[in-house]
Amino acid sequence: MKKVDLIVTAPHIYTMKGEGVGYEEKKALVVDGSKIIDIVDIDKLSDQYEAEEQLDMSHHILLPGFIDAHMHTSCNIMRGLAQDTNNWMMYGLQPFDNAATQAEKDIGCPVALIEAAKAGTTTMGDYEANMDASCNFIAKLGTRGNVTLMIRSAKRKVYKPGELYEFDDTMGEASLNANIALYDKWHGYDGGRMKVLFGPQGADFVSPELLLKIQKIAKERHTKIHMHTQQGDRETYQIEQRYGKRPTQFLQDLDFLDSTLIAVHLTDCTDEEAQIIARSGAGMIVCPGSIGIIDGIVPPSTAFQEAGGKVALGSDQAPGNNCHNIISEMKSVALFNKIKYTNPEVLPAWRALRMATIEGAQALGLDDTIGSLEVGKCADFIAIDYMHPSMLPIYTYPMRNMVPNIVYSARGEEVVLSVVNGKIVMKDRKLVNVDEMEYMSKMNDCPDDIGKRAADEFFAINGTNAQFMREEKL
Repeated sequence: MKKVDLIVTAPHIYTMKGEGVGYEEKKALVVDGSKIIDIVDIDKLSDQYEAEEQLDMSHHILLPGFIDAHMHTSCNIMRGLAQDTNNWMMYGLQPFDNAATQAEKDIGCPVALIEAAKAGTTTMGDYEANMDASCNFIAKLGTRGNVTLMIRSAKRKVYKPGELYEFDDTMGEASLNANIALYDKWHGYDGGRMKVLFGPQGADFVSPELLLKIQKIAKERHTKIHMHTQQGDRETYQIEQRYGKRPTQFLQDLDFLDSTLIAVHLTDCTDEEAQIIARSGAGMIVCPGSIGIIDGIVPPSTAFQEAGGKVALGSDQAPGNNCHNIISEMKSVALFNKIKYTNPEVLPAWRALRMATIEGAQALGLDDTIGSLEVGKCADFIAIDYMHPSMLPIYTYPMRNMVPNIVYSARGEEVVLSVVNGKIVMKDRKLVNVDEMEYMSKMNDCPDDIGKRAADEFFAINGTNAQFMREEKL
């Protein structure tokens, strides 16, 4: 009999193996160290293994931990301040982003990561101009990081619609050097639990020369580029005015489209442009909730998939999307695409679940280690309690309804257990490595000061939400 670290038993397991969801019944997940070493029938378990800790999840569903591929956690301090407005970045977010200090943003960051972890996210793809708070907290929390430092040459100011960005090459080089330093410090941390990518904010925010320099550095370090790509008409305008072509064509002509790139949003892409990017070998991240709220657009993730590309899900940021919950994103991506194509059979629940797990891992180049429950892969998994109003009733014949219930009914509080790299990070809905209240209690110390500093610019811009305030609609 082999002694192992952890055994988890459950009546239902979705391994995500193969082309579907890899359903297994009455199995035990056997973990030793950071890896899954076996998946066995429960009735054969006692003859083969003895565990330091065994969890009998008698009314639960096991599945791979969710991947939130694109987050901006420092924006969390500005949750709820930039919705329902055109020119979201300039007129909605910018007054508050200008007013908030880095220290205040660092206070909001852990709470965003806590929110994600409590809803089943085990891999967190944060993307910020300053990553210290995020990396330190992910390390403490015990989850997996797939993090990027934002590289930008465009000067930070409120630009008028149609105004071209002003570039500061020194600022661009400094942020690239900061990304290199982040890579040197964190890449490979704790047995590979942290991976660092390189992150131009977008093709419109840096020069072509800097883009190519970033690409070379990423390839030399065998990592990926995480970049906002054709993320809106603002970017399209900037690229067309500077280079006389649309962003996808610009990147193609620059030889920037390949498997090193993870393209985020593709908000202003046509289906044909999305398919060009997919066929290049690049991955895609779609953030349906955020782009739906910010732009009222359904990005072409379905066209990307039809061309053979792999798509991950992201929650983006709280002043746009309002939440970091991948279950919410699964529902949104399925619902929005059904509406877009006026076809209820487009993007079924099982495909949305794959985007949150194995397809998401494939899009990020992480599928050799996470995304499915298979022998030899990292033990990153969650347990969903189906004795919850949103999950009941449970059917197993003539069809199983658990995947539709997770995607269309669950809210996140059904997730009761999270394991990353073989270590429990949440049990009975309690995060084991951090004091949630310690971090949440600090959040409300900030809004009064940020609001006072932002007020003059907020009312001077006179965007939609300023008008709502004057009309007592908020």
